[in-house]
Amino acid sequence: MDVFAALADPVRRELLRALTTGPSRVVDLSAAHPISRPAVSRHLRVLAEAGLVTADDRGRERHYRLRPDALAPVAGLVAELVSEPQSGAAPFAASVLDGLDLEVRRTGRERRSDPATRTSVPTEETA
Repeated sequence: MDVFAALADPVRRELLRALTTGPSRVVDLSAAHPISRPAVSRHLRVLAEAGLVTADDRGRERHYRLRPDALAPVAGLVAELVSEPQSGAAPFAASVLDGLDLEVRRTGRERRSDPATRTSVPTEETA
């Protein structure tokens, strides 16, 4: 079972959230959901097949535990998506534009103050 397919179901995501506090029995996990205990067991079996949880048998009870390391592919995908520039976003920091703005203003001031670089702009009187 693929990790992403296992995470596609909202009940399974809720079960994983519940397991973040520590190992739990099926009866405890099913008490928090409006579905039957066998249905919770089936969801836990899917999570176990995906490698997201492990089951430890303690006598007649089965305790399920989250395997956080199994979420590495999901964390990697999210990190990749977040680190890529959004469409329309600049691929560089805004401070680069600040430096460019400063250079354009400085060059403009130098040109206005240097008579050799001034260009004659026709006015109504000279035209």
